[in-house]
Amino acid sequence: MIIALAVLAITDLVVGVSNDAVNFLNSALGSKAIAVRTIMITASIGIALGAMSSAGLMEVARKGIFNPSEFVFAEIILIFMAVMITDVLLLDFFNTLGMPTSTTVSIVFELLGAAVAMAIIKIMNKGDGLDTLSQYINNEQALVIISGILLSVFIAFSIGAIVQFISRLLIGYDSKQENRTAAAVFGGVAITAINYFILVKGLKGTTLIPEELLLFIKEQTVLFIGINVVIWSFLSLLFTYLFRWNIYRIIITLGTFALAMAFAGNDLVNFIGVPIAALESYEAWQASGVAANEFSMEGLASKVSTDPMLLIAAGLIMIITLWLSTKARYVTETEINLAREGEGEERFQPNFLSRQIVKFVLVGFDSVSKVFPASVRNTVSHRLAKPTVTVPKNRRQDLPAFDMIRASVNMMVASVLISIATSMKLPLSTTYVTFMVAMGTSLADRAWGAESAVYRVAGVLNVIAGWFMTALIAFVSAGVIATLLYYGGTIALVLLLFCAAVLLGRNFIKHKKSRQDNVAEDKLRRAESGSIQGVIEESAKTISKVIKRSNRIYTAAVDGLAKHDLEELKKANKDVVKLTKEIDGLKDQLFYFIKNLDEASVEPASNFYINLLGYLQDFAQSLEYIAKLGHTHVLNNHKKLKYNQIKDLQELDQMLETLFHDTSSIFESKSFDRILPMLNKKEEYLKAIEEKIEQQVARTRTEESSPKNTTLYFSLLGESKDMIEAAMDLLELYYSEHDSTVEPIRIDKPEDE
Repeated sequence: MIIALAVLAITDLVVGVSNDAVNFLNSALGSKAIAVRTIMITASIGIALGAMSSAGLMEVARKGIFNPSEFVFAEIILIFMAVMITDVLLLDFFNTLGMPTSTTVSIVFELLGAAVAMAIIKIMNKGDGLDTLSQYINNEQALVIISGILLSVFIAFSIGAIVQFISRLLIGYDSKQENRTAAAVFGGVAITAINYFILVKGLKGTTLIPEELLLFIKEQTVLFIGINVVIWSFLSLLFTYLFRWNIYRIIITLGTFALAMAFAGNDLVNFIGVPIAALESYEAWQASGVAANEFSMEGLASKVSTDPMLLIAAGLIMIITLWLSTKARYVTETEINLAREGEGEERFQPNFLSRQIVKFVLVGFDSVSKVFPASVRNTVSHRLAKPTVTVPKNRRQDLPAFDMIRASVNMMVASVLISIATSMKLPLSTTYVTFMVAMGTSLADRAWGAESAVYRVAGVLNVIAGWFMTALIAFVSAGVIATLLYYGGTIALVLLLFCAAVLLGRNFIKHKKSRQDNVAEDKLRRAESGSIQGVIEESAKTISKVIKRSNRIYTAAVDGLAKHDLEELKKANKDVVKLTKEIDGLKDQLFYFIKNLDEASVEPASNFYINLLGYLQDFAQSLEYIAKLGHTHVLNNHKKLKYNQIKDLQELDQMLETLFHDTSSIFESKSFDRILPMLNKKEEYLKAIEEKIEQQVARTRTEESSPKNTTLYFSLLGESKDMIEAAMDLLELYYSEHDSTVEPIRIDKPEDE
């Protein structure tokens, strides 16, 4: 068990960093204030320093949730094992989904669930009543931790929105720091908040800061903050005037360091606190010479310092994970996507609750705004008006998700809230605070417009729902696993560890495949050229990808039907749904396409692109219907197709293979002069379909006995015919609109964009 706990501790560090990296990376990455490499180096230094200063912060794993004196070593070790297995699987599950959750909440509810389960087992063995459960569980402390964490969600969102609104009114969108005095004062306040956060939250309890200074900060907090605001405001003014430094970059860099250090210094307990407590319990039991089921664990109630070498090793693992983990970037993308400026592809779908919330807020805002005079409303609207940013089309991918002022507010507010909670000894989740602050500033900054609000609110609701699910799943799962370990012994332990390894491996493979799919060569891209000939040239690649993918899907559907292979049909169905979704995504971006067109090309280029997307949608719908029909037929265990039907479908597949291959080749090589010979074969393809329909009619009259087979076969032929016509319409559209004498305006764009 000790060896297994050591392995689980390392694994938990990896999945924990992947989840919590969002806490200190999102503002820097989203604002693109500094280079990614600089961000990672800054965060790594913060993690290293935080890990080395985290000794003495492991008490929650020892005695914060349960009373260790009520348990013996044989029970305590099972509690710790159940907690670690649950924590690793739970955090990895949320990382795979790309959803940030709280490692603090997970560890608290896992300890609570496992301890409650073990306490109930003890109570049952003794024959006592459940009213004695309070002897085993530290109810008051657990309630304080839980209530503090939940309360921080509402407070963080509200304070973030208020501070961002005031900051934007005072500073506006001053990315170039034209108002240097306001920027300097803002910098002084922000840097003071972050420094106070570093001293109170990050380095408190370490030998790096003199005790006299910490005592002065505690007793003269207002004076300390006032002096710092004045000094840092002056220095900020000096930096901006003399050295032309961007004060917001300094704030974001310092904030990234501070939050990374606090994460490592305080959240480290969530990853290695339990294994370290287990190791200390094991060493104490081994030295006692008492039986495992008799040795009381009251020794855990005393404070024990953690071996610095363990903390250094944990810090190194966290830093390596930060640099290498793709899941960390995936979780970070979720928060940045919800907080970003402007429109784009939304990850979450709206629901009833998000629609009602948006409607309520809009009505409430209109009612409140009418209270103020028109002059005040106009002034506020002018201050909050976003400046128009003009960038070349090939540089749009470099635009930040939000500006540096909002990123600075995120850092400052999160630092202040966490510092206040720490100084008042109030527990809270750093993930909840940083996430909700970012959402609050997004709302105040009007990043959630009419076109995106329901999607963004739905995303926030999904994340919050995930937090509640974290608590529920952690409590129940840890309790169940603790019970299985108690009654199942070694066999249960081996099986649970094996299942955990399998699930971790499966999630890793699934996540890796998902990331590969997102950057696959055949993923569809929106045309961004400004002229019709440019659109023709650029969109040809999209057509080629659609045809190639359709060819694979059609062949898979035919093969699946021929073999009665449900898995192959299921995959074909999944692939065509994905293709249809991407084509719908292109249609959703039609607004931006038309906006990008040159004035002289608006009508011809927009008509061409609209027709093109219509043909693609017709093509995909026929393919989706074919895949769905085949999957449903086999899923319902209907009769297999007859030999002649399978033979005809395979011949049709070969014929369409030739059509799709030639069509894809034309668009891939942009050899539009080869289109006319293809169009001349249209009647030949359609005639072949008609012949197969006539043959099936004859078979139905004489030998066919299955109505389901007949319906399926005719439907497949009909949809195949529609696909051929859609492909020919595409070819005809390009043949009629392409002009080889016009040199299209080409956009130099990275291949992966």
